[in-house]
Amino acid sequence: MSVSTIPVICYYNGQIVRTKTDVEYEGSETCIAPLKIPIECTFQELIDMIYSKTTIDKRRFKLVLICKYPLRNGNRFQPFPVRDDSSVREMLDLVNTTTIEEIELYIKVVRVKAQLNQSVGGHEDLFVRDHYNVAQFDYGCGPSSCPVPDTGLNGDDEECNDEYGEDVDDECDGADADVEVDRHASFLRDFNQALENEQGIYVSAQAPSCDVSNHPDDETLDEPSPVTYHLPPTPQFQYVENLDIAVASCWTPWVQPTTGNSSGEFVIGQVFNSKSDLQEAAKIYSIKAHQEYVVVASSKKLLVLRCKKVEECHCPWKLRAMVVKDTSLFVINKYTGPHTCVNPCLNRDHHQLDSQLVSTHIKALIQAQFTLSTAAIQASVMEKWGYQISYKKALDGKNKAIRQLFGDFSQSYTELPRLFLGIEQSNPGCAVVWKTCETNMPNTEIFQRVFWSFKPSIEGFQHCRPVMSIDGTHLYGKYKGKLLIAMGCDGNNQLFPLAFAITEGENTDSWGWFLACIRNHVTQRPGICVISDKHPGIMAAMVDPHLGWATQFAYHRICMRHFASNFMTRFKDKILKNLVCRAALASTERKFKKHMNTIGRINSEALQWLEAVPF
Repeated sequence: MSVSTIPVICYYNGQIVRTKTDVEYEGSETCIAPLKIPIECTFQELIDMIYSKTTIDKRRFKLVLICKYPLRNGNRFQPFPVRDDSSVREMLDLVNTTTIEEIELYIKVVRVKAQLNQSVGGHEDLFVRDHYNVAQFDYGCGPSSCPVPDTGLNGDDEECNDEYGEDVDDECDGADADVEVDRHASFLRDFNQALENEQGIYVSAQAPSCDVSNHPDDETLDEPSPVTYHLPPTPQFQYVENLDIAVASCWTPWVQPTTGNSSGEFVIGQVFNSKSDLQEAAKIYSIKAHQEYVVVASSKKLLVLRCKKVEECHCPWKLRAMVVKDTSLFVINKYTGPHTCVNPCLNRDHHQLDSQLVSTHIKALIQAQFTLSTAAIQASVMEKWGYQISYKKALDGKNKAIRQLFGDFSQSYTELPRLFLGIEQSNPGCAVVWKTCETNMPNTEIFQRVFWSFKPSIEGFQHCRPVMSIDGTHLYGKYKGKLLIAMGCDGNNQLFPLAFAITEGENTDSWGWFLACIRNHVTQRPGICVISDKHPGIMAAMVDPHLGWATQFAYHRICMRHFASNFMTRFKDKILKNLVCRAALASTERKFKKHMNTIGRINSEALQWLEAVPF
């Protein structure tokens, strides 16, 4: 049915949260604004209606519109950016093409970057005088004064010595050029500070004494304002439901990211928290632009980048940033962009999409599921950036993310002695037994096995039933191994943790050593019934008279679950498998023979196989 107006619910004063199957708008101060949008509405008309309805200041803020778009396969929604007339028509057409009756439109408010000749409030236009002489510049932004900040970029030659090579010398065009750049950068920072003073907003990275009120005292109006830096936030991945899609707080995948201004380019004077933050921003910029760069110089105080195609295409793109004196901040003091070169075709991979950036992207996913497959990582990178990375790069990114979250595998094994020493000191009476291999290096041994059992388990087993189950499981990591476990059974038929061991694998030697440690350090109780699978190492260890688990000291029985699984593998008959389980659980000899006879009538070969079992 065709209609003339479409109901649209606008959400603002909150934040967009994206999950695997839905998009929501959350926030304690979230407001809604219901609108009736004409079917022939244009994008600019929609923007004007939202400004009018929400009373958002049009001069200070621009709007980013995200529509909650329904998908065809099930009750799922994804963000749909509304940027032009075509996307507005597609959004409004949802009422006619789907079952929804009203459209949800999420509004993200972005502060407008000030231009040099832009009017500020009700004051006259600002003009830059020759040589950007900030000290003589009249801000026209109220009674507050703003001094020239000392960022440490005074044009000194100490950052441009010969140790960076000839390419860096090209960047240092003389002291006069650096002074001009530094004045320009200082002006931009002071201009933004003055603009915020006029608007009553104070943003400071490291200025705890800064007055954040909108009404500063009259007595302090003549004092210089503290120097503040407007720092782009470090990309932090927030935890969302299911964690299948990690959403960055400032790099949302459905919004075109802005690096330094609305066009997505860097700007001179832009400050980053650290060199790593600047490098990550440069990588993301290059990936989004489908361009590549090379590192001309990189040190603790300097980073110089230029376009990879500077020689063949004469592309002028170049970025130079230096550390702010006595801080870890990095500021861009020279920038030429955007790229003028054009890629004739897109490569499957990108040089700047390295394993470090991949690890940052998947860190939240690895924290939720560290066994995430390499193929899933490749698919996630493909969905986010549109590039098919190699298997090796995905694996390296995964290993780096694991090291950042959980530590290094080698270092973890090195910490094992300290861990068990702490266990022994904090749990008096517990048993810890090591087995290592000697090496030719002094004070160095190779880890082979470790056994441990806590004192409450040792004492509590005396009051449990004379039953013990043993089994092993794989260790998944860089260094393979097995975790051997012994469990008891209490009076309520509940599992009772008894002993543990980490070994190089399951074999006769490791199982014999594990059972010997239990007999020597945990219990000397006779007549214990040991339940296990039919692993050859266990079978051999249980009949060894030197380990204390032979027939005169203990009983050995096979686990019904493992036995039935082996039976099913051989005969592939669920009915016979259920009868085998019933026979194993029979409490009387009469019931046991009844089930065995039934198995023989159905399959005589299965009965013969069961009777050949020595238990």
